[in-house]
Amino acid sequence: MDITREPLIISCDTCVMVATSACDDCMMNCLVDTRHDGAVVLDFEEQKAVRLLAKAGLVPTLRHRATG
Repeated sequence: MDITREPLIISCDTCVMVATSACDDCMMNCLVDTRHDGAVVLDFEEQKAVRLLAKAGLVPTLRHRATG
């Protein structure tokens, strides 16, 4: 996962992998009640925390790739 100082916006509505097998263990399932229930915005510190959790095997790696 690339970490930048820019906020990362994660949304099923903009993900190129929506409706694929990548959705099965997507972190969005943990962060929102249902798919397409809005977006999650992660600031720099939150992105670092997610990366550390993923490296420890506690959450799936972030695979979101925005369209466009």
